[in-house]
Amino acid sequence: MYNFMTAEEAALLVPHGAIVGMGGFTPAGAPKDVPTAIAHRAEALHAEGKPYKIGIYTGASTGDSCDGALARAHAIEFRTPYQGNKDLRAELNAQGAHYFDMHLSELAQDLRYGFLPKPDFAIIEACQVTDDGEIVPTAGVGNMPTFCRLADKIIIELNEAMPATMRGLHDIYEPADPPQRREIPVYKPSDRIGADCIKVDPKKIVAIVRTHRPNEVGKFTPLDAVTEKIGENVATFLEHEMKAGRIPASFLPIQSGVGNVANAVLGALGENPHIPPFEMYTEVIQDSVVGLMKEGRVKFASGCSLTVGADKLQDIIDHIDFFRDKIVLRPQEISNNPELARRMGLITINTALEADIYGNINSTHVCGTKMMNGIGGSGDFTRNAYISIYTTPSTAKGGAISAFVPMVSHLDHSEHSVKIIITEHGIADLRGKSPIQRAHEIINNCVDPQYRDLLNGYLALAKTAHTPHVLSCALAMHEEFLKSGDMRNTKWENYLR
Repeated sequence: MYNFMTAEEAALLVPHGAIVGMGGFTPAGAPKDVPTAIAHRAEALHAEGKPYKIGIYTGASTGDSCDGALARAHAIEFRTPYQGNKDLRAELNAQGAHYFDMHLSELAQDLRYGFLPKPDFAIIEACQVTDDGEIVPTAGVGNMPTFCRLADKIIIELNEAMPATMRGLHDIYEPADPPQRREIPVYKPSDRIGADCIKVDPKKIVAIVRTHRPNEVGKFTPLDAVTEKIGENVATFLEHEMKAGRIPASFLPIQSGVGNVANAVLGALGENPHIPPFEMYTEVIQDSVVGLMKEGRVKFASGCSLTVGADKLQDIIDHIDFFRDKIVLRPQEISNNPELARRMGLITINTALEADIYGNINSTHVCGTKMMNGIGGSGDFTRNAYISIYTTPSTAKGGAISAFVPMVSHLDHSEHSVKIIITEHGIADLRGKSPIQRAHEIINNCVDPQYRDLLNGYLALAKTAHTPHVLSCALAMHEEFLKSGDMRNTKWENYLR
């Protein structure tokens, strides 16, 4: 019934100028062979002097064989909403492709609303496709349901490395659009409200490519003293909040970002004897969660993807009957939904690239200009959290960069949304504090000691005001880093005018 073909043959179906929705969320469940074949086609056409670029929607980042291959082939016209590939990052910062950063929960609905052009193609990975158009995703869902519904044509990578026994892990649900939208009936992380597959008109499936490729989820950086201490500080803070009666004794669901700091935080929560077994309502289910589930410390995890290493994913596949009633994978429109974050009272833990002394957060731009990865889902959760926590190591590049500056060089989350900041040095509780009180709280508790005098010196220079600033010096630490390579060389008098 379906047209089975090679990745190269499928790539020929996607013309220059097409808009493509790529499935998956992070490298988990992202297509691999067809995007690589499209990249090779682009390179060949470019060598002949012919144009070839496509617009790309995704769930979040993808693997190198998708984002990386297409970036190196200069085959991307535009890209949204999140990326994490070094070659794509270079392409975006060189303005070789247009990139617009978005909150991850919003892309699917913005496409349905007609705010953005709909995808012509959906290229997705599945572990099962039935004759009547039922598609079972693999380790990541992302925006696949909306891509498949809106796209004129669907290309499926049927990944035989992912068994059909994964069916049952997914909960596929799209909300109605306004004015017909009702509440999303998820009241606890384990609630299921949708189908175990994506259902499409079989006629839209124009190609199936058989593959046998593992996920391209890289290994996380091993924990070090800094990340371990940050994890301990988060666990200590939440333990104290419970003892103070500000968090219920039964605890609340956790949302945690991606990366080694997030793994350290979850590990510390699991090891803290004063924190009861907990549930997660988050985007990415990471390596540490698998072990915590087997130890009984994580009772349930709702996410958008299994962003785990190959050994952890194989563990889940090998023990699917154990994990099937402990994990659910949803579209990101649901996993990141602000309504659900507010309803369930999520404790949200995300990572800052940079913070200022008043509690504003930069999650995306290096020195205010160069895109790192994107805002991801941090904004979806921060504004609607029961408690919003941001973590960051206090310094980078051997101390040459302070994560704390007088004014962030790019603003993603304002002081009004950020409640707690935690580094390896301590905890800044910003709740109920004025700007000057927040500044002292952050400098005294979170800033690396070698930068405290510098930042206190900045405050001393500023005239009395509600939010004291010396505008000529507000970005001086960034200027100094660009000039000398070390923020510690900053001298305020060199920037006063």
